[in-house]
Amino acid sequence: MTIQVLPDVVVAQIAAGEVVERPASVVKELIENSLDAGARNIRVEIAGGGRRRIRISDDGAGIIPDEVALAFHRHATSKLRTTEDLSFIETLGFRGEALASIASVSQVSISSRHQDFPVGVLMQLEGGEITSHQSIGASIGTVITVENLFFNTPARLKFLKKENTEKRHIALFITRYAMAYPHVRFILEQDGREVFRSSGSGQLADVLVSVLGLDSFKNMVEVSGQEARRDNRYASINGFTSVPSLHRADRNHITLFVNGRWIQDMRLSYAVIQAYHTFLMTGRYPVAILMLRLPTEEVDVNVHPTKAEVRFRDTDSVFSALQRAVRRAVVDLAQTPAMRGGRFAGLTGGLDHLPAWATNPYQNQLDMNLALDSPGQHRRQSLWISDDAHLDPTEIPTDMSAPVRPRTLPILRVIGQVGATYIVAEGPSGLYLVDQHAAHERILYEQFMAELKQHEPTAQLALTAQTVTLTTTEARLIEEHLITLHEVGFELEAFGPNTFIIRSVPALLADAAPAEVLRGIITDLEAGNQPAEASIENKIITRVCKQAAVKSGQILSPDEMQNIIRQLERCESPHTCPHGRPTMLHLTGEQLAREFGRLG
Repeated sequence: MTIQVLPDVVVAQIAAGEVVERPASVVKELIENSLDAGARNIRVEIAGGGRRRIRISDDGAGIIPDEVALAFHRHATSKLRTTEDLSFIETLGFRGEALASIASVSQVSISSRHQDFPVGVLMQLEGGEITSHQSIGASIGTVITVENLFFNTPARLKFLKKENTEKRHIALFITRYAMAYPHVRFILEQDGREVFRSSGSGQLADVLVSVLGLDSFKNMVEVSGQEARRDNRYASINGFTSVPSLHRADRNHITLFVNGRWIQDMRLSYAVIQAYHTFLMTGRYPVAILMLRLPTEEVDVNVHPTKAEVRFRDTDSVFSALQRAVRRAVVDLAQTPAMRGGRFAGLTGGLDHLPAWATNPYQNQLDMNLALDSPGQHRRQSLWISDDAHLDPTEIPTDMSAPVRPRTLPILRVIGQVGATYIVAEGPSGLYLVDQHAAHERILYEQFMAELKQHEPTAQLALTAQTVTLTTTEARLIEEHLITLHEVGFELEAFGPNTFIIRSVPALLADAAPAEVLRGIITDLEAGNQPAEASIENKIITRVCKQAAVKSGQILSPDEMQNIIRQLERCESPHTCPHGRPTMLHLTGEQLAREFGRLG
């Protein structure tokens, strides 16, 4: 093929591919322009997940009438003049690519009035070409409407996620900017419904209450610090981080800003995690919102097409400063978490003060519904076999009325319980230690999956409606998976911007706290990296079974232990729980003999 210069329209669409990845990218670029214009009020309205319409209104300085058309030319910007200026960037935008890229793949309408001019300008573009341009009366500020995103690049539409997924990404960007600019009032409307509003009071704490919720914010401590740098220049760090009792399953809840710009930096995230060394278990991460302020010449922001990454002149000193500031805040203010909802909560004194069931655990044993007629939902019963009865080692006796499945374990005889956690059982080939929680999880999981396969998941209607209030991004995540949640037995109904009424839950959770389970499901969904639908369903079912299973530390009666073992013997995969942890350890007779010196 011969070499030729690409047409301008193709060049524009290639450039747009780097800047405009999804509707949330459009929102990000336009909000940055509004903030650079000094806006104190920014309203974002979304329809169809941003594909159909995005409208952003602000009360910033506006655009000079003669420069409105020029603003949509590639590399046209008011924020940069020479290459030396790249070392002193104080604005969010500077390349002059955003408006041209957005206009090249959508239909754009812009209405803007500059603060020094009595009238404004209305201009419309389609595919980057101006179709209308006129003077109008307008308030100071700018309103940009982007419609039919990717209308002229249908291949890009195929790679967009579902509408609710795009809504969640947009909400995530809005809440980040609200945290970085607490003096600006942000309002987000999706399909005519307001889902987020910040006060614009200038207090980061006010924004965090709106973003994280009051319960989470109560477990945050303030971070502040100032580190001297070369030439008496200073780097400041401020924000909030969680006490050790508030943690998450992934590091996505560590949010970092540098000079007002949200960034992704693995080293700085690791600095925050390292500050919690010995405070958090392995695999658990803090919640943190931290603002770093450095001299502009110490930061290179021109290293990533979306400006999501930066480069520091002295990375090690920034790492150390951040780690010290967070560690100091956690050490000074973190408190030992209190036990909540435990059996002995609020009890003091010796054994004389304990209830009868605590001193005699087998009296009035808690009913765990472990009858054998249906795995995981059992009534207590004893198995009596007469001396002349013949027990077929491959079948469960008919009086147990359990569904006959192939046996996957040998017949085990329960001996007892160790540490209220492990069931000790004897089999024909040695000794078995069974993790009661992991084993019961496996039993419930296989029962639930069997019911789901038959499209018969059992739901338990709530006697009284319960409500749960989530953060903006959590609410969008739940909306995204409402159908899957309904299929496994959850019935949720929207009740306000980010509030849901819980009408029913899976029958396994009849005695559990629905709000607590729902928050656990959210944690599992957030930890996934765009998993497939089957994986999402699996996450939800696994969480339900984990919540419903007997817990470690729960004393079981001999009947309850035997029922768990009998059901585990008939599971398809009895050796691991749904999370992959082992359900049992096996010590063969030969191993025991060797340990006691009976061999050799």
